[in-house]
Amino acid sequence: MAGLAVLREQTGKSIADLASYTAGHSLGEYAALTASGSLGLADAARLLRLRGESMQNAVPVGEGAMAAILGADEALIDEIVAEAGDAGVVQLANDNAPGQIVISGAAGAVEKAMEIAKEKGLRKVIKLPVSAPFHCSLMSPAAEVMAEALDGVDFADALVPVVCNVTAAPETIADALTANLVTQVTGRVRWRESLLAMADDGATHFVEIGTGKVLSGLAKRSLSDIVIANLDGPDDLETVLAALS
Repeated sequence: MAGLAVLREQTGKSIADLASYTAGHSLGEYAALTASGSLGLADAARLLRLRGESMQNAVPVGEGAMAAILGADEALIDEIVAEAGDAGVVQLANDNAPGQIVISGAAGAVEKAMEIAKEKGLRKVIKLPVSAPFHCSLMSPAAEVMAEALDGVDFADALVPVVCNVTAAPETIADALTANLVTQVTGRVRWRESLLAMADDGATHFVEIGTGKVLSGLAKRSLSDIVIANLDGPDDLETVLAALS
């Protein structure tokens, strides 16, 4: 948000003049909503603390897991998790980019899914060092906590459309944006589809604001003929301003 404030100051433009869409991956959707004018910064900070605590408390440490499976498409992952389902909850959690999908669920079921993936010839199957199985049905207690908390927050209609994780579609209406945040706790992050939706509607320039270049890397893997700029710190400012112009 500090980076966006600098861009507004340097260009003299509002978010509606700077961007056709905002989008954020998982937790980042709260930043996207704040950038779009739908959610206040203080409310976003408070909600994110509650979200983190409630998701951590939803499943005892060690009982859940997540794993990245590289080189498979969505259909193959659906097949793998279906075969592993008799060992417990396991779901497709993040569709990040072509060939980069993350699964989430009960530790034993995730382990079985990893074994099945290897049996199907997928060589890069990586257990992730996370503290909870995010974006799966095991997070239902956290979704209930967030539903109650979000009900007490005043959301505004977004000044620019927010491409939501769970729908991979642009939305501006406050009630729908709020509902999507609740669904997001247990739902799939459809990031690859979100990028495609923006590109299909004519987006050619993508600016990642924040630490690192993870989302830029996913965009490069998902899309072609696009311009990507990163605002990671003061040294990046001129490059980003050039891209925006």
